[in-house]
Amino acid sequence: MANSPQSKKRARQAVRRTDVNKARRSRIRTYLRKVEEAIASGDQAAAKAALQAAQPELMRGVTKGVVHKNTASRKMSRLSSRVKALG
Repeated sequence: MANSPQSKKRARQAVRRTDVNKARRSRIRTYLRKVEEAIASGDQAAAKAALQAAQPELMRGVTKGVVHKNTASRKMSRLSSRVKALG
């Protein structure tokens, strides 16, 4: 349990950051799911549009520290190759 005023404040901040990061991660997953669904439907145009919408969201997660840079790059690479394979 936090005892000093600084550690109490840090505990409050951690709760706030956790909520914000959870929302960001959820938002990223939603965009990625939309790309997956577009790929599954077989519509390359929709998949390409969904991928272009997902890319900045994923990279924003990197700058905010929610996702590691290499993880985001790997996801983008794998998704883009799957979208490309539809054509």
